[in-house]
Amino acid sequence: MNKRQLGSSELYVSEISLGCMSLGTDHNKAKDIIDRALDAGINYLDTADLYDFGENEKIVGEAVKGKRDDLLIGTKVGNNFNRDEKDWHWDPSRKHIKEGVKDSLKRLGIDYIDLYQLHGGTIEDPIEESIEAFEELKQEGLIREYGISSIRPNVIKEYVEKSNIVSVMMQYNALDRRPEEEILNLLADNEISVLARGPLAKGMLSSKGQEKAQEKAENGFLDYSQEEVLEIAKRWQTFTTEEKTAETLALQYVLQNPTVASAVFGASSVEQLNDNLRYLESPPLTEQTYQDMQALTRGITYQKHRAK
Repeated sequence: MNKRQLGSSELYVSEISLGCMSLGTDHNKAKDIIDRALDAGINYLDTADLYDFGENEKIVGEAVKGKRDDLLIGTKVGNNFNRDEKDWHWDPSRKHIKEGVKDSLKRLGIDYIDLYQLHGGTIEDPIEESIEAFEELKQEGLIREYGISSIRPNVIKEYVEKSNIVSVMMQYNALDRRPEEEILNLLADNEISVLARGPLAKGMLSSKGQEKAQEKAENGFLDYSQEEVLEIAKRWQTFTTEEKTAETLALQYVLQNPTVASAVFGASSVEQLNDNLRYLESPPLTEQTYQDMQALTRGITYQKHRAK
């Protein structure tokens, strides 16, 4: 498995990595998925304290016992939740971040977190206070690096200017090309990497693309009508070969940009995971194929996620 440097840090993440939100709460099933991912060479697992109100972190922690030295673990903070009431509110305060890391470490059963990420954010947050908390945690050795998970251009720009983030996790795929229009060059210029979540666009760029488009794009997707998504999903299949599945193409598309350190996909079964692992058997994407794939969709910009 090829690895890419995360920003200017000493962390090197596998080109494809496992987003753990879709694992579910069956511990044995989740462990099978994680074990298969690790055996294939994936070295980065991405979770969050809010996923299943802490249960996801516990599952990840149990699955990586005895394997910690070979792994990078990322989790997120910012949603102050009540597990019993299944309720939460946004809290990017220094106090919550510094308390949240201890709770996550306990659930994960580890001594430090490789990548601690702010799980969202608005331009109205006390951004300097949040940054101060992350910097203190780094100095204390509880985290190695920090980043944010956000698609808000104004928030991202504030963190680029004021903090030492090494990564931004954001939705990025061939249907959602908003990062290409406004964010990727900014991050590249500042040696900050992207962790691309949702590279298969909710399955609409998978081998079941048209079926998923019927289900997930009933009211359209971003600036696309359902009819447009269905046509794109159909034409996406024309690029597939014996060596390149639709899933592989979707992963290769986002990884074609060097600012992307890893394509972070979810899996709810070993079978689904294996579909994505076909990426490892595929020859590189040619520049011509990349351009042809890109021509299927159009560049769009952030609208609703700008001011706040």
